[in-house]
Amino acid sequence: MTKTPEHNHPIHTKEEHIKGLLEQVSAYIEQYHGGSVDFISLHEDVLTVRVGGACLGCSRLSETLQGWVAGTIRQFFPEIQVVSAD
Repeated sequence: MTKTPEHNHPIHTKEEHIKGLLEQVSAYIEQYHGGSVDFISLHEDVLTVRVGGACLGCSRLSETLQGWVAGTIRQFFPEIQVVSAD
């Protein structure tokens, strides 16, 4: 993480912000549903994540991925067009 020279404040990258959002979403999913979601990569407008725990093999994975994960990310980063699971 870099810091601004005039204020010595950290400069967060887009990727760092997305990772932070995913950590919050994952904490919720883990607490209430026993699953998890982790950042894998960000390439232009495509975010790739890894799902785990109870999300693996769940019939509602698509709803979780597109609803909670993609919905949360797009609130802050509307330019992210695709959220996919690896």
